[in-house]
Amino acid sequence: MWPVSMASSFQRSPMASSNQCHKKHSTGEFHQAQVVVVLVPFPAQGHLNQLLHLSRLILAYNIPVHYVGTPVHNHQATIRVHGWDPNSISNFHSHDFKIPPFVSPLPNPNAETKFPSHLLPSFEASMHLRQPVAMLLRSLSSVARRVIVIHDSLMASVVQDATDIANAETYTFHSVSAFAMFSFFREGMGKLLGELDGIHIPEVPPLEGCFTTQFLDFISAQHEFHKFSSGKLYNTTRAIENPYMDLIERIDCSKRHWAMGPLNPLAIGKKSSDDRHLGLEWLDRQEQKSVLYVSFGTTTTLTKEQIKQLAIGLEASKQKFIWVLRDADKGDITDGELRRAELPQGFEERVKGIGLIVRDWAPQLEILNHPSTGGFMSHCGWNSCMESITMGVPIAAWPMHSDQPRNGVLITEVLQVGLMVKERTQKDELVTASVVKNAVNRLMATSEGDEMRKKAMNMKKVIQQSLEEGGVSSLEMNSFIAHITRV
Repeated sequence: MWPVSMASSFQRSPMASSNQCHKKHSTGEFHQAQVVVVLVPFPAQGHLNQLLHLSRLILAYNIPVHYVGTPVHNHQATIRVHGWDPNSISNFHSHDFKIPPFVSPLPNPNAETKFPSHLLPSFEASMHLRQPVAMLLRSLSSVARRVIVIHDSLMASVVQDATDIANAETYTFHSVSAFAMFSFFREGMGKLLGELDGIHIPEVPPLEGCFTTQFLDFISAQHEFHKFSSGKLYNTTRAIENPYMDLIERIDCSKRHWAMGPLNPLAIGKKSSDDRHLGLEWLDRQEQKSVLYVSFGTTTTLTKEQIKQLAIGLEASKQKFIWVLRDADKGDITDGELRRAELPQGFEERVKGIGLIVRDWAPQLEILNHPSTGGFMSHCGWNSCMESITMGVPIAAWPMHSDQPRNGVLITEVLQVGLMVKERTQKDELVTASVVKNAVNRLMATSEGDEMRKKAMNMKKVIQQSLEEGGVSSLEMNSFIAHITRV
């Protein structure tokens, strides 16, 4: 996830199924509504996913939601969502807006930085959504009392025309942790900030190598439009990040801030055997908390040598594992096939029964929610961190780029529900098989790892309680809904 920056009580309605939802609508089909919400996600999986999950929470208040993007990215978001089905919810409208063609190159595992610069053409092309989004907002403004636009922090320029619509308000959505967000503020304002009220802020890794210069320019171009925002939303919960939300509010006191998370579903229904992923079927046969889930998200591509070292380390650990082994997404995931990574000769045969290699899209929420999953080796994208925390699974942190190194600090040093696979000083070095083996065994086969599992499960309970009536997350969501529906 990429940042931009260096109550009242409501009765929620059940999400009734309807064959009218998720259809493409012409502007003449909208009916009178008090308040409508338009969600404008950034076209990368960790961003698309978070705002799609947010739509589920808003829909529970009987508020119509319009989710807008390109055809390819809307398709990407909806076919990958798990834990709920957008097609089963009324008042959900998906809008596919065409943009100019963009190149969709393969990711480069040998690039100077691990940042997915191959996605930049799709990011830049998405800026052409401005005109169709403006037309949609004007159309909705004529039939609704108020149009609420929630846009990813990296899509601020796309929604700039909302300022010309009298009954429209924009809200900036930050897809990163409050801890990471605060660390960006802190760097710009002096490091003494954050020791206020005795709140300890651990040192965080420098941003060097986390972004490309071109993407930093992209971020800067979006930042100038943030002044139009009426408030800021975060995919986190004060149940775990309250000190950092408080500090952010103290720094940015001109705006209102809401911690809306967790956005991902916490209750995952069990599917029929015909619909279940092979990884879940495999997990059914394993002992509780015995399996390490290994996945580095949708923006990481490992070198051949790193894949080899990881494979050798996993095998040497003698711990059970599910390894999702696939390239980073292309800008257009439907544009041809990705490369098939090579594993050491005979590896899959040798680990049969102990490890499972998954080369397609994996239902991560369901895997993390499975009782046999006891750990997660992760790149520490904030989406993955939140999913792991809410499912009570500790993390072997292996950050790659963007906000991930800072999320790794939050997981390991602040929340203490994980460990670092490698030292920060080894950021660009090959992670050897022995380092992998030691990290896996620490997490899965020591009392230290057992303690992390216990802490992770306790944190899961705290988050679940925060979502109950009167809980801090429930109150936060009600507060935002009360604000946007005010008379």
